[in-house]
Amino acid sequence: MRCGWGGWKNGELLLRAEGKFECFITSDQNLRYQQNLRGRAISILELSTNKWRRIRAAADDIRSAVNTIAPGEYRRLEIP
Repeated sequence: MRCGWGGWKNGELLLRAEGKFECFITSDQNLRYQQNLRGRAISILELSTNKWRRIRAAADDIRSAVNTIAPGEYRRLEIP
């Protein structure tokens, strides 16, 4: 889903996404250190890579993680 939110930084993206989406998927490995994630309602799934070929190959693992992540949970998914 494209929302026209290009150019927004992670903190702004999280604020906009909360209430509209259940899960925020990112490959930004510094997000948890740069943002205060306490009290967030949105789940955050961090992918270990931003390489599209590897992400596509791990689509089933990503889908499974999205289906099992709890509201407000931060989870890192290691992509082979």
